[in-house]
Amino acid sequence: MGDVYEDPLAELALRLRTLRAQRGLQMGGLRQRTGLGRTTISQALNGQVVPSETTLVALAKALGTDVGPLLALREATARVPRQGSPRRVTRRPVRPRVQPSFEERYISYVTERHSQLTVVGLDLSRPERARWPLDAAYLSLELAERPEGWPAGSEESDRPSVVVKRAENALADCRRVLLRGLAGSGKTTLLQWLAVATARNELPETLADLRGRVPFILPLRTLVRRGPLPEPRDFLSAVGAPLAASQPEGWADDVLARGEALVLVDGIDEVPQEHRGPTRDWLERLLAAYRDARFVVTTRPSAVPEGWLTSSRFTELSVRPMSAADIGVFVHRWHTAARHNAATDAERSQLHDLEAALQVTVRAQRDLAQLSSTPLMCALICALHRDRRGHLPHSRMELYEAALSMLLVRRDLERSIGVPEGIQLTEHQSVQLLQRLAYWLIRNRQTEMERATAMALVGDALPAMQAVAEQGTADQVLTHLVGRSGLLRQPTAATIDFVHRTFQDYLGAKAAIEAHDFPLLVNNAHDDQWEDVVRMAVAHARPAESADLLRRLVERGDAEGEHRGRLHLLAAASLQYATEIEPDARRLVEQRARVLMPPRSREEAEELASLGPGILDLLPGPEGLKADEVGPVVKTAAAIGGDHAYAFLHRFVQSLPPDSAPYDLVDGWEHFNADEYARDILLPFPDRNRLTLTVHTHDQRKALRILKPITSITFREAFTADEIIEHLSAEHTRALRIYEGQRLTGLKFIRKLSALTELALSDCTELTHIEDLAGLPLSDLSLMHLPADFSFNALNSLPGLTDLSLYTRLPWESLVGLPVPESLTSLHLGGWIGTRLAGISRWQQLQDLVINTAPDNGEWQEMATLTHLEELCISEYDLNRAVPMLSVTYLRLLPESDPQLDLVPDLFPNLERFFINCRAAQSGTIDIAPLSRIKRLQISISYASNVTGLELFPPDTVKLYPRPRTTDT
Repeated sequence: MGDVYEDPLAELALRLRTLRAQRGLQMGGLRQRTGLGRTTISQALNGQVVPSETTLVALAKALGTDVGPLLALREATARVPRQGSPRRVTRRPVRPRVQPSFEERYISYVTERHSQLTVVGLDLSRPERARWPLDAAYLSLELAERPEGWPAGSEESDRPSVVVKRAENALADCRRVLLRGLAGSGKTTLLQWLAVATARNELPETLADLRGRVPFILPLRTLVRRGPLPEPRDFLSAVGAPLAASQPEGWADDVLARGEALVLVDGIDEVPQEHRGPTRDWLERLLAAYRDARFVVTTRPSAVPEGWLTSSRFTELSVRPMSAADIGVFVHRWHTAARHNAATDAERSQLHDLEAALQVTVRAQRDLAQLSSTPLMCALICALHRDRRGHLPHSRMELYEAALSMLLVRRDLERSIGVPEGIQLTEHQSVQLLQRLAYWLIRNRQTEMERATAMALVGDALPAMQAVAEQGTADQVLTHLVGRSGLLRQPTAATIDFVHRTFQDYLGAKAAIEAHDFPLLVNNAHDDQWEDVVRMAVAHARPAESADLLRRLVERGDAEGEHRGRLHLLAAASLQYATEIEPDARRLVEQRARVLMPPRSREEAEELASLGPGILDLLPGPEGLKADEVGPVVKTAAAIGGDHAYAFLHRFVQSLPPDSAPYDLVDGWEHFNADEYARDILLPFPDRNRLTLTVHTHDQRKALRILKPITSITFREAFTADEIIEHLSAEHTRALRIYEGQRLTGLKFIRKLSALTELALSDCTELTHIEDLAGLPLSDLSLMHLPADFSFNALNSLPGLTDLSLYTRLPWESLVGLPVPESLTSLHLGGWIGTRLAGISRWQQLQDLVINTAPDNGEWQEMATLTHLEELCISEYDLNRAVPMLSVTYLRLLPESDPQLDLVPDLFPNLERFFINCRAAQSGTIDIAPLSRIKRLQISISYASNVTGLELFPPDTVKLYPRPRTTDT
């Protein structure tokens, strides 16, 4: 019995679009092959009408497929009752043709140009089938963001270091985004989806603000090669869009000026290091000229420092590794795509069995799950698992090597074609030629080259490769490599690049080792564009060569203080890539790595975790660790994952002091088996009541049964009300935070938690009010990212409310309309509330105030009337507008530019504690000398690269985060 589809017409249209994408046919080519009209083809591909049998026969013939399954879907369509108006097969009345505007033509071009994805290894027998419709293949990624108003460091150690959301939720309300992600993590695919979904008007409700915008995709890898970065009028010509010649004068400028542009800038890391400053200048000029346009910029994490664009009001988001659930979805979609391409029922059945086996293997083998955590690596694993009939390599380098062999050789072998295009290359010959191209790109800090350059490089190699030269010219050999290797592609008629940067780095590293270019590798090792090249070079090298290369890295690090930490960590990271390392070289590298232990911040933990499982043997603790080191050590081990890391954490938690309850211990739960971690690590914790449990997955939620009674809990996945409350206790649960409330339709379930005093609600898209909370004894309430029509009226029905946080748009022009009891003592306000601070003096009992919008003169004066206000935190400000606030004893500043510390002593003369987070400041240098006028002041400083004036303060009165390393610590 055949497959049953809920919407056979949609399935039919999807299959037709898929076949068209795999054959690489444009609309004109399909019209020529079928003899059908454009409207007929478009309606069939979009599922607008049921195509006739004649239409399907013509399309099947043109697309080279069996018409039987298509006709079966057409027949099934007739049996499915349609909602609303029935779809008709009859032709529509002919209407007068209306010439589309240029903007409509451009939107159509964006949809056509970017609506397919290249899926690695999807069909080895037919390279043209490696493309798949974006709407069928796209997987929503998880993005992480540091919460607004929650600065890092010991001052806020109980706050989550990041908030994790699906891409469509994380991007909501962000006008400008800098997106960080590792190679192959899906950054470019996300931009592609944003462009196509915007062009098709298919964005989800959370991104409704982007609807109707005009997307511009600007790949920097292409732009930097062509000279100066383009002005708006040259956007289309710079990316080779054929419509550029017919673009009306001033059109791009007008779209940007109207605020209707979505500018998608891909690959800051593709820009040579010395050109990144000018690239930022180019971006800032665009931002200054077109303030209302939306921007998303991508980069690898190490390419630019944190806060690189914060002064331009960019929100920094990071692509998270795929979760176990995401990996499962990806594996299913990959095999579904492969089954669509399968020629026989037997092959489809085999793919079904392979998928089932791989799903089990990925869940059972943690090391394999770690390798599968990016879309690129997961696709490679799916392809190799199929190619090797269920047998997989165990290491990253083995995976790359097997993938190259698979892509270079298997395609033509499976097609039983010995000499495609008259050229027959062995795997070794192909690799030698590809290495030349890859190494040229790396040495010239490019990821794309002119086709003429590639042809010249191949031509230079042919005299030494007689067996290849006899088969054809350099042009013919290059054409063969592009068409058959599966590793090269031709984005335009005049350019060549690799299908992914990872393959370029792998082959370039091999070429560097064979050329004995160790000095070149070491001299560029501080450049993030060379990091992966160096790691892979160590893997390609023979034992003596790898030892030599590692020693050179260490020696350069010893000699250069500026790059010391980076070079020593790179050497340590390279250890896991090598098959064999001389013991003396390993000891030397590990000795330098120990100097960087233990980690003292989230960033240091992530950097160490990237080095792999080998770093676990160097991690200390918990005995002798300082308070700021415990959490980062736990985070490092948890991020590494696997059995070795689990054993480390199991031992670690047993030796923790009774008064220690690191947030990272709970945050690491999602990286391991939920039941085991709950039973072995969380349950034995001496004082579990001090832990705030955080639930990211359904398995974690189910494991809550092991940890009852639960006093404080955070849900970071969308659950129903029944799922949330299932393991909570009316008598014990005091704090509940729901950060993904999309599945909540009401809040009556909250009333069952009689002991609850703290509640946080975020992204509750189906809620319109909080009337269900009326009369509850809540003292602490946080409301974040709520719908535009949300009613806050019930706030005045919470008589015990003392602490209120509002990180969502408010319906009033000023705080005068906020219906909150005057007994409020703590008020935290986000930067996008859209409400002026006028009226804040109503709450004369306020002791703690957080604001993320710059007060004007009148608002500063009104704030000064709050005579009980002791703690003030502010992220946007101009202290020249402020007036003295004598009651404030604790000031927290999150500056985006000059912190204006010279004004602080006169404005806040009674300060006892001062905190400043310099992450977003344009300059990493801060002069605290003016603060010496305030006696007995305790100062905490986060993320300042350089602090002057320290000598004016007594020892132990100034704390730096991360704590600097000295020769003694």
